[in-house]
Amino acid sequence: MEYKHFSHPHNLIIHHAYELDKQVNCSGCDFPCDNTTTAVHACHQCNFFLHDHCANAARYVKHPCHKPHPLILLPYPTYAGSTFICNACNRPGRSFSYCCALCEFDLHVGCAFLPVSVTHRDHEHELGLYYGVPVVPRRGSNIDQEYCSICKNVLEARNWAYCCRSCVFNVHTGCATNEVVPGLYQDNSPESGAVEGPGPAAQVGGTGGNGVELELTEDELAMLFELKLQMIAQSIATMGNIK
Repeated sequence: MEYKHFSHPHNLIIHHAYELDKQVNCSGCDFPCDNTTTAVHACHQCNFFLHDHCANAARYVKHPCHKPHPLILLPYPTYAGSTFICNACNRPGRSFSYCCALCEFDLHVGCAFLPVSVTHRDHEHELGLYYGVPVVPRRGSNIDQEYCSICKNVLEARNWAYCCRSCVFNVHTGCATNEVVPGLYQDNSPESGAVEGPGPAAQVGGTGGNGVELELTEDELAMLFELKLQMIAQSIATMGNIK
């Protein structure tokens, strides 16, 4: 079976991962396409491969972490350095991203569709996804800083984390799970929303849940993408004038 993906000029063929007979990385998220992958979409002549969830990622989402504007799926970074920094995990990316053309807000595809809650073998309670670490001041310390309960490294307050609502157990998203839930923000489910900072999940979302709240035409998507390119060109010109 073949089909055309907007990010690549050639048709892609759908395989099971074991049918490839080699280890490949997804060109959308840069993670391996291993035997846990349900399907791989491949262009062999270009060495281009996509996980099933990257290949079928929506062209835009109305994500509850960035309510003012829709996030547009870009096939490559449009910044001058050809990379972006994910606002969820603070790690760089070189491939697909969900981007706000107006706010320079970017998410890895995997980060955009993290599950709202997870369980982990190192903790007895369910962990909820927070869009920012709920920092708890430590008694006898003037440093309000949190550390991942799994890897013991610093949890940056501006980045996302999985946190226990019953006790102090906060972890990096990458330490908690590598699960992706495609389609999470394409329906009207009231369950599809994480927590913006400290507080119970029931307080987030309001009526109608956190599903897509608007419809965009292909022309509107193109306009937002063109606006993003114009902003990058203006930024480069400004930097040139400063020099």
